[in-house]
Formats: sequence, C-alpha cells, structure tokens
Amino acid sequence: MQINSVGRSAGRRATAAAAYRAGERLRDERNGQLYNYSRRRDVLHTEIFLPAHVAGAAAEWAGNREKLWNAAERAEKRHDSRVAREYQVALPSELSPTQRLALARALSIEIAERYKVAVDLAVHEPRADGDPRNFHAHLLTTTREVTPAGLGAKTGLDMHARQRRRRQLPDSRQEFVALRERWATLTNQALKEAQIDARVDHRSLAAQGIDRESLRIPFVALKIERRGVRSFVAEQLRAEYHARVQRRLERQGGKSAEQSAIPTLPVSARSSGSAQNMEREQSPETHSADHPKDLEGLRREAREIWLRIRHESARERDATERETATERTAEDDLGL
Repeated sequence: MQINSVGRSAGRRATAAAAYRAGERLRDERNGQLYNYSRRRDVLHTEIFLPAHVAGAAAEWAGNREKLWNAAERAEKRHDSRVAREYQVALPSELSPTQRLALARALSIEIAERYKVAVDLAVHEPRADGDPRNFHAHLLTTTREVTPAGLGAKTGLDMHARQRRRRQLPDSRQEFVALRERWATLTNQALKEAQIDARVDHRSLAAQGIDRESLRIPFVALKIERRGVRSFVAEQLRAEYHARVQRRLERQGGKSAEQSAIPTLPVSARSSGSAQNMEREQSPETHSADHPKDLEGLRREAREIWLRIRHESARERDATERETATERTAEDDLGL
C-alpha cells in the first residue's frame, strides 16, 4: 500500500486525478479545463463508495464523479490545500479478476466507513510494456467527511494533529501502520480463501526478523533504463548492494538466504512503476572505472536525471494543453 495526498502546492487537482484514474472526461468548474482520459484501455472497473449514513439527495451528487470532485475543490480555500487522498494498492496476480475486484471493494468500503469519506475506486490492469503481474487499484478519497449537507470537516489522515489528540486518536504515523496492516490482513484472507499459499507482510524485513535487505532503486532511474538509456545511479546502487551481500556471505562463510534471493528479472520485464511492487533486478554487469564513485558524481547524475525529467514533463504538459485546446474548440463548434 502506498498512501499519497493530492495537493494544490504541487499543482495538482482532484478533478484531474479522478479523471486520469477512472479513464473519463471531467471538467473542472474552477478553471473551466477539461481533463479527458477516455482513451485509456487499462481501466477494468470504477465505482464510488459512500458511508452508509449518506443517502437520498446527498448520494446523488456524491455518487457523480464530476460533481463529487468539483465539490472537493470548492470546499478548499487555501492555495496549498490537500484536495484528495489516495491509497494505491497492489492486487495479487494469483487471484482471479473477480477475487481481485472483491478485495479492492472490501478495502474501499472499510475506508469509506472508517473516515466517513467518499471513495472513488479504479482498478487497473498491467500495461503492455510493464510487469504482467502489476494489477493494482487506486482509491481516491475526499479529505473531508461526506454529510447529507455536503462536505464537512477534515477527517482521517488529513485531520489536524491537535484534533486527533483531542479525540484521543492515534497519531498519523500509527494510522499509516494500522492501514497497511489492515490491507495485509484483507489480502491474506483473500489468498487463503482462494487456497493460495502466498502471503504478504506489511512489516519491514528487519521487523520480520529476516536478515536481508531489499534493493531500492529510484523509479526515475528505472524509467530511464526502460528507455534504453544507461543510469549510473541505478548501476551504482546495484553494485553497492551486491558488494554488501558479498561481504555478508564472506562473514557467514557460505551461501545464505540472501544470495539465493537475488532476483534475476531483466529490465524489459520490470514493474510499470507502482511503488508497492517489488523490483527484481538482474545480476550486475561488470562495472567500468568511469562510474561515479564519489558523492559529487552522484550529484551530477541526479541533476542530469532531474533536468531530463523536467524537460519531458514540460513536453507532456504542452501536449496536454494543446489537446485540451483542441477539445474546447471542437465543443464550441458543436455548441456543447
């Protein structure tokens, strides 16, 4: 489970986030912009969940995706407000499509009732150029309670720390852990009911008592490699990881579980980028002497990555703006 916020300080909008995840056309009433992602073909299921106490007229507007997220935008007055909260979860590929959907729906219902929020669920299948196991779901939620009269006070992880203490609720860190633990429980229940031996654990390897460390490579570095471009940062991290493994094996005097766990999936079959999916790296190639070994070299490489990503983001933003302008012109011609 990966938990993020959608905030204005990062230039994000709830309407755009909802349109992208659901693969739909949504218009933002605050800026008049149309967000059109109806061409997406990897969206398997979308559904909005509301807390049980919301019914009647309130359910009509809150159950409408465009009305719901425009209401979320209107409810926030600050320029740096959080307008939505997202829970992104990995769905076990071992489960059937029906079982994966039932698992995602179960979490959506629990979060809606736990925080009294609206939950906009979107289940995605793996993309053609990504890991074929990468079934996942996005749960986009309001940061405010849904009431019969509209959106109310901040709730859940977006509640102010003073309010959490006043209500004798655990702090945000404990809430994060509780959510991840609950998702692990739901996932393991689904796997058990499907008679699948695999299990997941929300705890770190150290907390599980496993004497092994995971290999973490920044997503931007993996994204560069998938384009066929060499990433010195990724190669440096792999080299350091395998050097640590080798030193540990030498101390132990033989093969350990960590050595047998070194993954071998090639770059072309890596995950499509969901943070919750395990990245399996191939054994490192022979590293040449021109790799950056010092801190300054790593800084230069990081700056190159940042400049490249910024340039690509600008091109994507320009393309989106051109597409939006074309759609507006077409709508004006049709009198929409």
